[in-house]
Amino acid sequence: MMLQSEGIADFQPMVRERLQSAITVKNMLLLDDNYQRLVIRVAMRVIESLGSGGKVILFGNGGSAADAQHLAAEFIGRYLKERRALPALALSVNLSSLTAIGNDYGFDLVFARQIEALGKAGDVAIGISTSGNSPNVIQALGVAKSKSIYTVSLTGKSGGKSKNVADCTICIPSEETPRIQECHILTGHLICEIVEEALLKNLSYGKA
Repeated sequence: MMLQSEGIADFQPMVRERLQSAITVKNMLLLDDNYQRLVIRVAMRVIESLGSGGKVILFGNGGSAADAQHLAAEFIGRYLKERRALPALALSVNLSSLTAIGNDYGFDLVFARQIEALGKAGDVAIGISTSGNSPNVIQALGVAKSKSIYTVSLTGKSGGKSKNVADCTICIPSEETPRIQECHILTGHLICEIVEEALLKNLSYGKA
């Protein structure tokens, strides 16, 4: 059954409103020097980690788990430039580990136990949570800090509880989950591009 033209017209105001909302949040980031400095700071820590044999560990729930997996793939594959694979790990992809830890220790520890096992001093851990209040993300950031891993929280407007745990918190200036998630991917892409450009220009590790 084909949509009637008047039905399409009914949804156009909503589509325009959502597009405008997305543009507004990104314009706020464009004018936010602190946001831009934090993105560059995180990228520099990632470059330092990769140059000394470390890795990037990413984790989150739901859409944020998908974002973690997406960004890990950008590091391991490539973002825009040909170069060596860069070590990155998304903690949401091992179903056996997730379900075993969740069953035996509780869902709050599904990421923390993996960081305990796989993380090492000098790594960078990036926890993604639109609210900043996901208990398993906060637990994992705490374990990472105890292992001298540099911790980053990608979150929404308030920063949530994770801002009191992470070494660096990047807050997206919105309370709408879809807008926050869209800007988390943008933030991750910016970090990937800075890392890729810097490694290709300055470090033999990044050369193809």
